[in-house]
Amino acid sequence: MKAVIQRVLRAGVRVDGTVVGEIGPGILVLLAVGLDDEQHQVEWMTEKVSELRIFPDEQGRMNRSLLETGGQALVVSQFTLYGDCRKGRRPSYAHSAPADIAGIYYQEFVDRMRKKGIHVQEGVFGAHMEVELVNDGPVTLIIESPPTKQLS
Repeated sequence: MKAVIQRVLRAGVRVDGTVVGEIGPGILVLLAVGLDDEQHQVEWMTEKVSELRIFPDEQGRMNRSLLETGGQALVVSQFTLYGDCRKGRRPSYAHSAPADIAGIYYQEFVDRMRKKGIHVQEGVFGAHMEVELVNDGPVTLIIESPPTKQLS
């Protein structure tokens, strides 16, 4: 799995001009599922994202997690994170999981985040979306789960 995490003051997502999810302070998660991803990657990514220390403590240092701050999460599916642009002019999405598998793992990630007590809003899987955000910091990180064999 791959994720782009952005610490935000607020973020929202629209489908066909209608707001389908919006949050206040927290994180925007652009999430992609890879062709070889398995259950382990979902579990690993959930733990990593929810416990990543990117929020300021009393001294202003990035030392607190989303769980510690009570921040919110907006999760948006983004298969294009697996776009390979090394050859030619058109990205290849050969390493992106098929939509039926990706949708299952995307929803499981969202569900696991909610089970941790995080207020989660989400986009619409597979839809054309408009995402707006106010990046805080700016703080933007790219996270990629290790291959399954390294997680076992």
